[in-house]
Amino acid sequence: MSCVQVGGMSVFLVLLLAISATQAAVVRQYPILDHLQHLENPMQRLVVPLADEDNYRLPYDTIPSHYAVSLSTNVHTGDTVFNGTVAITLSVLNTTTKIVVHARQLENFTASIIQQGVTEAVAQELVYEYEAEREFLTFSKTGLTFPEDTTWILTINYQGHLRTDNGGFYLSTYTDEEGNTKYLATTQFESTDARHAFPCYDEPSKRAEFTITIKHDPSYNAISNMPVDSSSTSGVTVFQKTVNMPSYLVAFIVSEFVFSEGELNGLPQRVFSRNGTEHEQEWALTTGMLVEKRLSGYFDVPFALPKLDQAGIPDFAAGAMENWGLATYREEYLLYNTENSTTSTQTNIATIEAHEDAHMWFGDLVAIEWWSFLWLKEGFATLFENLAVDLAYPEWDIFQTFHAGSYQSALVNDASANARPMSHFVQKPSEIALLYDSVSYAKAGSVLDMWRHALTNTVFQRGLHNYLVDNQFTAANPSKLFEAIAKAAVEENYEVKATVPDMMGSWTNQGGVPLLTVTRNYDNGSFTVKQSVYTNDKDYTNDKLWYVPINYAESKNPDFRNTEATHYLLNQSEITIYSDLDQTNWLILNKKSTGYYRVLYDAQNYQLITSALITRPHKIDPRNRAQLINDLYRFATSGRVPHATLLELLTYLPQEDQYSPWSATNTVITLLNRYLSGDADYGNFQFYVRELVSLQFDKFGVNDNKGDHHLVPFTRNVLINLACLAGLENCLTETTAKLTALVEEGTKIEPNLQSQVYCNGLKQADDKTFDFVFNKLLNSTDQAERRLLISALGCSQNTAQLEKFVYSSIEPEGLRDQERITVLSPVYSRGEVGLLVAIEFLQKNWEKYGQLNSGFGGVNPLYSDIVGISAYTVNDKQKDALQELVDTVKGSEYVPSTLQDSVDSNVNANYAWLASNRDPLMTWVAGFRSGSSALNASILAILACLLAAKLF
Repeated sequence: MSCVQVGGMSVFLVLLLAISATQAAVVRQYPILDHLQHLENPMQRLVVPLADEDNYRLPYDTIPSHYAVSLSTNVHTGDTVFNGTVAITLSVLNTTTKIVVHARQLENFTASIIQQGVTEAVAQELVYEYEAEREFLTFSKTGLTFPEDTTWILTINYQGHLRTDNGGFYLSTYTDEEGNTKYLATTQFESTDARHAFPCYDEPSKRAEFTITIKHDPSYNAISNMPVDSSSTSGVTVFQKTVNMPSYLVAFIVSEFVFSEGELNGLPQRVFSRNGTEHEQEWALTTGMLVEKRLSGYFDVPFALPKLDQAGIPDFAAGAMENWGLATYREEYLLYNTENSTTSTQTNIATIEAHEDAHMWFGDLVAIEWWSFLWLKEGFATLFENLAVDLAYPEWDIFQTFHAGSYQSALVNDASANARPMSHFVQKPSEIALLYDSVSYAKAGSVLDMWRHALTNTVFQRGLHNYLVDNQFTAANPSKLFEAIAKAAVEENYEVKATVPDMMGSWTNQGGVPLLTVTRNYDNGSFTVKQSVYTNDKDYTNDKLWYVPINYAESKNPDFRNTEATHYLLNQSEITIYSDLDQTNWLILNKKSTGYYRVLYDAQNYQLITSALITRPHKIDPRNRAQLINDLYRFATSGRVPHATLLELLTYLPQEDQYSPWSATNTVITLLNRYLSGDADYGNFQFYVRELVSLQFDKFGVNDNKGDHHLVPFTRNVLINLACLAGLENCLTETTAKLTALVEEGTKIEPNLQSQVYCNGLKQADDKTFDFVFNKLLNSTDQAERRLLISALGCSQNTAQLEKFVYSSIEPEGLRDQERITVLSPVYSRGEVGLLVAIEFLQKNWEKYGQLNSGFGGVNPLYSDIVGISAYTVNDKQKDALQELVDTVKGSEYVPSTLQDSVDSNVNANYAWLASNRDPLMTWVAGFRSGSSALNASILAILACLLAAKLF
């Protein structure tokens, strides 16, 4: 599934999510790939928390081989009732007197069973019991035994209701072009919701074939995993029998959707969406055909079904879902308007579609044995959402966005002493839901990409082919993957330094991320690499060790292209590497930053790297330049290096023109600004940022240009964000002018610049301009635009304007249900004005706000937003107002008893950060402004002149 992430709400994760929200609020660079894992999280749809039980797995006495599912719905009228019959062909593995399947929120059961292969067998009526905690539906009959090695058909009649929480078999609505409300019924089954549509063995390893029949109004159409069978009639759609597959991958949609179609690589493909959006289907159709061709070619394994459909759903809690042969998406992740959509939207559609298509092999063709190995499908999907797009559109340089997004997210979220391993035991649905996090997605994708480079793409690619072929139509665990890669190494005659299970298992079976500390011997040219666990607490230690692949570049050989490992830490604490480096050579480990670890150098090497960046920055790969920035921020704020090391290195930025280093800079400056924006000496910090960004801001400008490289709009947006944050006059003037021209003259803002123009223009907008943007939100039917405008409206620094905006979250008209709980974050994350407005709003309306998520389940928005606010609380005025709110809501049904502890943890962490970091940072930037720093403004001016001459 394509998820995008808010898994378990530990204090640390909440803080990280709040930080992510700051970045997203200012510059939406990438999908809520900020991340797909949040959107796919079934926790968003849980209705009732489940109590502890010894075992949530079904008994292994019987297994299914085929389901004949027949459903009847009058969804065209908005009626939520559906009737169903399922006939399950099952085999008995162990003699038993009962048959147990899953069911959720179904009722009015009647059941019968008949043995197969027996002459004159008679169907027998069964009685049932239902255990709500484990959702076990048990059938039996007094005196009836099901002997080992027999086959039966269990037929169950039942009734259900289409849900309204975007899970299971559910009701979705939209308004057509004439203003009429339209209804459709669709599905979202991962991970445990197939049982809501029909009783079944709802576990990923219990694969079976499915024959789906749907009775519906003749004015509607139905689609499912397979093509329509010739036996279908008007109002009764019968689908061809599927291949052997898990229950959670079954899908069907009953609607008035329209489609576009095409064929490539011998595979028919269609894109479905509501009427009136046909012209927005072309990009997804074209990309889907090309991506499938690249994936089947890379794996050398053909797509297993006779067709592939993609469908955009108006109401969809998940970001996307890899139903085999019928992937489903949020509309904003499938529909692309050539006039209004952004390069970011275009990229999101391509990467998310590639993510779901990759699942057709990893998760669908080869399932996972159990949810404990969720990473085994989501990690591959995360890797191939980038690799497949890179194969389809190599000119995009998509791995810069992967490095800026998933890779960095994984490193940040994994820096905890309690970080969980990729393979992690779970049983209950609530536990399964918590696995939809950065570990299963971003970390797993990053670790797999590391081994793709370390072992060479040739070995890795052949290993995946082996894995898919050897395990197709079954369920696998990580050992099957390791065996397949080891087999590929033998086939390619490639020497592996240790066993593949030991090497890769050291990353999948323990949590955390390594820190490699590099100490150079400047006398003999050697250097020592020592591994330890990285956490934000530099004094934390434990005895974890990894098999770490290493390579390096240096100034005499600055070639970053070959990323194969040349050395290894083989489950050992340190190694010494002998080379002919002299004292003037810089050294950089981890070429292209493909290894999943941080690297800490000695002070002299940092000086050499900084000098090289200032004089010849493009000799070092962009992803390594970005990682130096990201690492140094973490090292400086955790006390591992002086703050000056980071601040001095950043002074090379007037020469930087690539996306990933500027994205890293945006992260660092935004985080620093969050703590320092209210400081008495804030002007010195702004001066420093202006010096870094002004030259490249002038170069990139605030106008979209036809023919720009794919990453240029991303880079331009970061530069606008930083320049306006720093108070650069040209930035504020030009963005305000664009917004004013829209309001006064109707001059459209280029799609790629809308986020920056709206946000920065609204910072000093009058009520007329604010109301224009607010009404534009209320009247928009474009989901991507609505999300953009919600984020931008929070940029206002006017109390009355922000109050109007936050109150829209509880007003009956205007915002969609799923949008209401997204309003507060862009308000409180933009500074003290918005933070105090959010606190006062919740103080007065906490009960109404706490009720917003009824029907959606998951974490209550009142709790998550109060904890989110605490992550931005940095002074006593804010702290006192927040504490008054906490005292008001404590003990209510909307917040857990841990609220005070969560808030205190975040606030105390912020105060501790300021105590450790404020003085050295502000002292250095004050010296920089006054000219006392060794690398001061005059040097930057000289560099600017040199760069201008070079550009001329």
